[in-house]
Amino acid sequence: MTTFASVRIVTDNLDGMTAFYERITRITASRPAPVFAEFRTAAGTLAISSSELTNRLYGADVVRPDPIHSAFLEFEVTDTDAEYERLSDLEFLQKPTTMPWGNRSVVLRDPDGNLVNLFTRP
Repeated sequence: MTTFASVRIVTDNLDGMTAFYERITRITASRPAPVFAEFRTAAGTLAISSSELTNRLYGADVVRPDPIHSAFLEFEVTDTDAEYERLSDLEFLQKPTTMPWGNRSVVLRDPDGNLVNLFTRP
């Protein structure tokens, strides 16, 4: 059996990314090492590591910090419109919108430029 465990973002801005996701998720990241942070949820873990650590462990240029333009990091929230108001000082790409499949969704980018979707199911 295989169980999905986590997604990891590699960044040159570990502290900024950690602060952003702490604000988005309202979860304080665990920091088992200064070069690594993780947000554990019932659905899986979002891990963030420094590019320095990743390149040291796996080899130079195996992974490089770069925005993902083909995927969203998605977080289910209780009230999309309330989250939009709570985070109103951030730069959103889309205002709260009801999607064709019924989800209420709002999209923004994290400090590295990755797409983040906050959504509520109908």
